[in-house]
This record gives sequence, C-alpha cells and structure tokens, in this order.
Amino acid sequence: MSFEELRKNKPTIQWVENDEDNEFFNEENINATNEVLDSFINSLEKLGANPPEAEIMKIVKDVVIKFNELNEQYDYYIETMEREDLCEFIDTAVSIAGLETDDDITEEWREW
Repeated sequence: MSFEELRKNKPTIQWVENDEDNEFFNEENINATNEVLDSFINSLEKLGANPPEAEIMKIVKDVVIKFNELNEQYDYYIETMEREDLCEFIDTAVSIAGLETDDDITEEWREW
C-alpha cells in the first residue's frame, strides 16, 4: 500500500456508511478527522525514505494527541470500533514510512 492509497481508504468512509442515522458522526467531526489523518500522512510522507524511528514516533504522538482533543471536542465519538480503525490506520501509515512494529504505538498517549 502507498500513502496515496491510504488517503483514499480512510476509516471515516466506513464510519459514515455504518452510521445510517447520523447518530455518532456528522460532517463536522468527519471533516475534522479527515483533516487530522491527511496531515498525519503528509507529515510522514515529508520524512522521505528511511526516516529515523524517533521522527516517525514524534508524528505518531502528535496525531494521537490531536485525536485526544477531537474526541473531547466532539463528545467522545471515538469508541471501540473507531479506536481499532484509527490504530490500524496509524500502524499501516508508519509501516509505509518504514517502521515495523507489533506494539501498540499509540497507547502511551491515547485517551480514546
């Protein structure tokens, strides 16, 4: 998978499809989520080939903290399924950037 493919396969697409009654998601929280995900991908992409693990982890920390803030701002819309989707997305993105790990790299900062 590439960063470009990842951009086209954000978890928010499925979230909206599964939330037929717009019970959990609305245009505002989905757009905010997509902006954070796009910024995350762009930051990883800017690192170029073979970036240091510390640089990747700084970007992971930043995105997790942004999601902590969004989750609070939008009345705790990140529940179990969304958390799993976001963690998988983050893991895929860092793998594309060159970091291979089996650990939960979001746990240290994640409040969602």
